[in-house]
Amino acid sequence: MNTYLLKNARIVNEGKIVDGDILISRGRIEKVATSISHDGAQFIDVAGKFVLPGAIDDQVHFREPGLTHKAEIYTESKAAVAGGITSYMEMPNTVPNTLTQELLEDKYTLASKKSLANYSFFMGASNENIDEILRTNAENVCGVKIFMGSSTGNMLVDAPAALEKVFSLCPMLIATHCEDEATIRRNLERIKSISGDDIPVHYHPEIRSAEACYLSSSFAVSLAKQYNTRLHILHISTEKELSLFRNDIPLKEKRITAEVCIHHLWFDDRDYARLGSRIKWNPAIKTAADRAALLQGLLDDKLDVIATDHAPHTIAEKNQKYLQCPSGGPLVQHALAAMMEFYHQGKIPIETIARKMSHAVADCFQIRERGYIREGYWADLVVVDPDYPWTVKSSNILAKCGWSPFEGTTFRSQVSHTFVSGHLAYAYGVFDESRKGERLLFNRG
Repeated sequence: MNTYLLKNARIVNEGKIVDGDILISRGRIEKVATSISHDGAQFIDVAGKFVLPGAIDDQVHFREPGLTHKAEIYTESKAAVAGGITSYMEMPNTVPNTLTQELLEDKYTLASKKSLANYSFFMGASNENIDEILRTNAENVCGVKIFMGSSTGNMLVDAPAALEKVFSLCPMLIATHCEDEATIRRNLERIKSISGDDIPVHYHPEIRSAEACYLSSSFAVSLAKQYNTRLHILHISTEKELSLFRNDIPLKEKRITAEVCIHHLWFDDRDYARLGSRIKWNPAIKTAADRAALLQGLLDDKLDVIATDHAPHTIAEKNQKYLQCPSGGPLVQHALAAMMEFYHQGKIPIETIARKMSHAVADCFQIRERGYIREGYWADLVVVDPDYPWTVKSSNILAKCGWSPFEGTTFRSQVSHTFVSGHLAYAYGVFDESRKGERLLFNRG
């Protein structure tokens, strides 16, 4: 592998911004110092730019196998790398659903051949597959995913006995999608009585309501407390749910952690009038008050990590009527740029962006030798030009679906370079696909 020397960097790491150089060799960070000389290294002057640890996205849907008309590992990992995401964890609601160890390993084999970013895949849970779940290797699989709310495929886990088995017996991290299905069904019938089957999309947050989220999240928390389960609740979308989480102990001591997604920080229910089904996600984007509370919860450390829930569908699918339109959309390419916009607006320090998108994800999942700019760690790095405006348009969208809820948005910051395990995978719009990403490993005994 090539040796690189990043000169004149503004290094954002572990709560500080430090001017210095970074030497990358054999895939790892060999040295970080005020000034480094190395005759054999490829010199890259990053003066005026920030260097952050590569973002780690703990929730994506890359749609392979079975749904590759929407997305595939190659295209979506490429979009992720262009956006400064160097590692991702992908969800099990592909086709077939990832409910056996054999199907799980099939996805790892695909990624080893196709993924430009580092990767891990969640083992899926159903009402019947506890034996398969317990076979999962905690050292090379990120976690077990439970859909405690309707989802793609047949992965709704709603049997109390099944939930108690998983929470009581599974020794590794459990990630949950929390929405109460019975509440959603009641809300849907009520809205149908008002509007019929042609439901305007602005009713989405009333159907998939704050109550539905809180009922399910609080139930998951109660189970985790009962069985001392390592629980990670995905895509928190309401102010009310913040009361379920602690900020009085360090992240590494938490048994219950929470994630917030880019779209819940950026959009609110006023945006349905402009963007319609393009911002139809589950859980739903809710009120401006919820959005503001989520950002504050992030700053207050009740919400531990930032993710995307990147979940592409074709534009034809998204243009269907409400009841037929699937939830989800593409976000990996624009997540870091969106968070940098909050930085420019004075809403979040860049050191906190690095912590919530890299350090905290590594700590939360116990990822081995990633998530920090430390000597000896894998060189997963993103170089960000903080003053290089660009506008999102269909011609520069890399996700296979070809659209984004951010189309027309001008971001002030732009990713200039992305290193994946020491490989310069992306530089100024040009990809080097000669090396693929690595399988993530975890420090779990």
